[in-house]
Amino acid sequence: MAVLRCASRTLDLTRAQVMGILNVTPDSFSDGGSVYEAQQLSVERALQKAASMVADGATLIDIGGESTRPGAEPVPVQEELDRVVPVVERLARELDVVLSVDTSAPEVMQASAAAGAHLLNDVRSFSRPGAFEVAAASDLALCVMHMQGSSPATMQLRPHYEDVTEEVEHFLQFQQQRCRDAGIESDRLLLDPGFGFGKTLQHNLELLNRMQRLQGLGTPLLVGTSRKSMIGLTLHKPVDQRLYGSLATVALAVSKGAKIIRVHDVGPTVDVVRMTEAVMNEAAGE
Repeated sequence: MAVLRCASRTLDLTRAQVMGILNVTPDSFSDGGSVYEAQQLSVERALQKAASMVADGATLIDIGGESTRPGAEPVPVQEELDRVVPVVERLARELDVVLSVDTSAPEVMQASAAAGAHLLNDVRSFSRPGAFEVAAASDLALCVMHMQGSSPATMQLRPHYEDVTEEVEHFLQFQQQRCRDAGIESDRLLLDPGFGFGKTLQHNLELLNRMQRLQGLGTPLLVGTSRKSMIGLTLHKPVDQRLYGSLATVALAVSKGAKIIRVHDVGPTVDVVRMTEAVMNEAAGE
C-alpha cells in the first residue's frame, strides 16, 4: 500500500487525499484574517475552522502563518511562531488529522515539530539557512515545491521558461536527489509543481495539462490550485467566485496523478475527488 510516513502517523495514498488550508494570517490572498478577532489570533476560531474541514473530509490541515501570495513580504520569525505554534498545539490535542505547517523558517519547523506537527510544507524548498538540516533531522514528512524566483515577493516578476514542465521536472528531480543524499526516506517525501509560484497563466495551464509527466518521478504529488489567479484570469472571476473553476482543476489534477489536493473548499472538493476516482477506477461507490 502506498503511504506517506508523517512522524508517528501514516497517510494512505492509494487514493487521493484532501488537505484543508488554515491560514493564521491577517493578509492571505483568499481568507486572510478569518481566524482573527479584533486583529488578535483566535486559537478557538482556528480550531473550529479546522474541525469543520475535518468533518467535511479533510485528512490533512495545512497551517500557514506567513502569506505566500504574489508580492507578500516576509514575516518576522517570532511573529510567525506566535501565530503558528499555539494552533498546532491545540489541533494536535483535539483533532485526529495530519497537521502540516506551511513555513520556510527553520525555527518554526523545529517548534512545530515539537508541538505535534506531522508534515513540513515549504514553498522555498528548504532553501533558507538551516531549514534543510532541521527538516532532514526530523521524522516529519516533507513537501518540496517548485518556485521560480527567490521569494513570493519577487516570483511574479517576468517569469520565463523554455519548457515549464521540463524545468519543473528537473528541479523536482534535483530535490529528490538532495533528499536521498541526506538520508531522507522516499516515504517521507511529497513534490509540489508550484502552481501560481513564478508562473504566468499560460505556464500554469500548460503545467496542469502535462502534469502526468511528473508521475514518472515516482514520488506523490501535492497540488494546490484553489482560488488562484490562474482561475481568476481564465474565467474573469474575483477570489470569492472561483469555486467551480477550482473544482475543474481538481478533477484534472487527480486524473493526472495528484495524491494530495490542497484547497480552501473541502466538502465540494472531496466529492469531486471521489467522483473522479470512481470514473478512473470504473468502480462506482468504492
